[in-house]
Amino acid sequence: MASDGAAATPAKVTPKKANLLDPHSIKHLLDETISEVVKSKGYAEDNRLGNWKLLIGTAVIGVALLAQFYPKKFPQNREFLLGCIALYVVMNVVLLILSYTKEKDAIIFTHPPAGSFNSTGLVISSKLPRFSDMYNLSIASADPQSISAHKTVQFTKSVTKWFTKDGVLVEGLFWKDVERLVDDYNNERKSK
Repeated sequence: MASDGAAATPAKVTPKKANLLDPHSIKHLLDETISEVVKSKGYAEDNRLGNWKLLIGTAVIGVALLAQFYPKKFPQNREFLLGCIALYVVMNVVLLILSYTKEKDAIIFTHPPAGSFNSTGLVISSKLPRFSDMYNLSIASADPQSISAHKTVQFTKSVTKWFTKDGVLVEGLFWKDVERLVDDYNNERKSK
């Protein structure tokens, strides 16, 4: 039992751990950590695309509920049901198009850092191919046509560099690699 004047012990930080036999677990943990690194560098997450997808998804659910609970029974509501089915399909196709054209492999979209001269945020994407240990991370401009857009930077490294044999992420090493890539994108890293 601690006395009133004793200093509180710091909370023990739980190490981040992944199942090394599950590539989805590894990728998820690395992607989560990348979001933390980017936010620590002053970039705020841009949720606009996610909000649009949620809005369209809610509309899809609304159309399905409307079709299900429409007061008239089947033979009388045939045209209404056909319209609902068509609308349902169109909205789902819009969601797919957004995913394939805008989202792709993106982990996070950001706004430009507060107080910077940049007018564009970042799009950070990652890939961990099936049956491979090579993790690819790329940073690009959210608006490639912008005058303040920089050249896309990327690296491909083995995930074995960042995990212990027990599946614990060596966060310091991974943070350094991601920070270095963000600095490379911003042309802030000093060449030695």
